[in-house]
Amino acid sequence: MSVVKSIRDQIPPIHPEGYPFIGAFAFASLILFWIWTPLGWIGCGLTVWCALFFRDPVRVTPVREGIVVSPADGRVSMVVQAVPPAELGLGDTPLPRISIFMSVFNCHVNRSPVAGRVDRIAYRPGKFLNADLDKASEDNERNSLVISTPAGRIGVIQIAGLVARRIVSFVKEGQVLGAGERFGLIRFGSRLDVFLPEGAKALVSEGQTAIAGETVLADFKLGDGGRSYRVD
Repeated sequence: MSVVKSIRDQIPPIHPEGYPFIGAFAFASLILFWIWTPLGWIGCGLTVWCALFFRDPVRVTPVREGIVVSPADGRVSMVVQAVPPAELGLGDTPLPRISIFMSVFNCHVNRSPVAGRVDRIAYRPGKFLNADLDKASEDNERNSLVISTPAGRIGVIQIAGLVARRIVSFVKEGQVLGAGERFGLIRFGSRLDVFLPEGAKALVSEGQTAIAGETVLADFKLGDGGRSYRVD
């Protein structure tokens, strides 16, 4: 294996959504170099950061009915019982909710936590508060998905943050998703909430680092020892 290929294999691909932004940062860097060289180097650093933000690495997802994987890279900020937003149609009884906060340094491609059918997509405009705050679940701009599975209905909510100004969804109602399949992204810092069916228990704790498509958040078949995997 050549050195060049070895290095290339360590660099994750960039999601197509990021190309316009990376190009804009690179163009701005050229202008900054013309104005003052130190500013140009700062622009180069920001261009590299932008490329890292839109990275889309391959993930190995455990595949088995009942497993719920993380939809996002980031820190598990809250594991609580909460009433799901009305637009999800999941009732007004508090359900287990796992919140994952994504900083501007995390990969922001979101992946389906389960295999199932997208029953509902609901967008709601709102504020841009710090996504790490609990009230961001109610007040911030968000895009919600309800995915039906044999184990129950799962709610997944993309929540815009203090810096984020754009939620992107790649799926439509009625579409069937595989666990770990990409369904959207949020630009520049945000949060995802996952609502589990009543009685489900989280297998992660607050402060834990989660990896989209790989970290198991919950397992409805704890006694089943067999798991297979998919690479995407």
